[in-house]
Amino acid sequence: MPSSGAALGMQLPGDAQRPATQWRNALMAAYLASGLLISALVSRLPAVRDALALDHASVGLLLLCLSAGSFLSVSVSGQLVLRLGATSVMRIAATLAGGSLILVGVGAGIFGSVVICGIFLFAQGLGTASWNVASNVQGAAMERALGKSIMPALHGFFSIGTVIGAGAGALGARLQIPLQYHYGFMGLLIIATVLFSARFYGEDFSRTPRTSSNGSSLKKAWTEPQTVLLGVLVLGMALAEGAAGDWVAMALVDGYQTKEGVGAIGYGVFVAAMTLTRLLSGDLILRMGRVFMIRASAISALVGVLLFAFGNNLPLAFVALAIWGMGVALTFPLAMSAASDDPVHAATRVSVVSTIGYGAFLGGPPLLGLLAEVIGLLPALGSISILVVVAFCLSSNAAASRAGGEPKA
Repeated sequence: MPSSGAALGMQLPGDAQRPATQWRNALMAAYLASGLLISALVSRLPAVRDALALDHASVGLLLLCLSAGSFLSVSVSGQLVLRLGATSVMRIAATLAGGSLILVGVGAGIFGSVVICGIFLFAQGLGTASWNVASNVQGAAMERALGKSIMPALHGFFSIGTVIGAGAGALGARLQIPLQYHYGFMGLLIIATVLFSARFYGEDFSRTPRTSSNGSSLKKAWTEPQTVLLGVLVLGMALAEGAAGDWVAMALVDGYQTKEGVGAIGYGVFVAAMTLTRLLSGDLILRMGRVFMIRASAISALVGVLLFAFGNNLPLAFVALAIWGMGVALTFPLAMSAASDDPVHAATRVSVVSTIGYGAFLGGPPLLGLLAEVIGLLPALGSISILVVVAFCLSSNAAASRAGGEPKA
């Protein structure tokens, strides 16, 4: 393993560790901003629903605009990263996503227009998917450069962002802050964070000579069984995480007959459990390995989902949310680590796994809204347990079987 300075491919003035530290901190800030983006939207989703006078099915269709933009973006995001570099894609995509959040607030809070909200949710989806894929490519590059597992920590900062965003959402709901002001402030904060932090990013895989063949191998990565199955593994757990993000607050309000502020707090419990698990799991990953941790995570997610959906008790629902959050915390970052085991093909494999995972993360929850209109919101959330079981069965695909081995935790 080359030294961190050499692996970064940069001229290192003075202390050789300083650029690596700046890169790490900058990426953590970008992941935190990404968490702010999603939680800013979903923590005030009941207020959006009320401002637009929508039912569950209509909310699901509105969120489908977000997913449509994401699917369109994610289908080309890998190629964009390979051509422009992850840093440039993150700058452009974060600006688009944050700006669109601002305009969703204007559409709902000022105009009460479903059309305006749908258009800019679509635009937010365009930005979000490419931003997330580019972030994972940057994270994989840093992980290979430092020779240790940092993906859970990076995703932990995403979760910290969601905790902060959920807290801001609960406060905004309690104070009845208009959506245009809430979303406007959060959108500007997100854009400023990413544009500032991007100054300190290191070189990612897509911009280094040794992976110049990645553009031609992107299609090949989609034909690799282990890569695709790794993506399907992520799909189940990403849906479990995304469903919580989009629907937990509303499920507490409608299914458990609580107030909007309590729903936002419940979402905060979920993301707090997820955050702590990501930040404190390094030693367990080192001792037990990726496959064991993914299997344990799937069991925890299964228990949490079923207790929340069918427990019919509010205190138990909060316990279930904590178990659910712990269960979905590690699978996505560990899958990103597995996809980047071979540094030569890391960019393309990370792109494929991210594409499949974010497709479920963003596409599944709106479809759950349509299902909820038929069988109810809580039973609809319970149905995701099927894909969690699938994820458990595919966990062996995260084993370190490619060149480069498993990074040190």
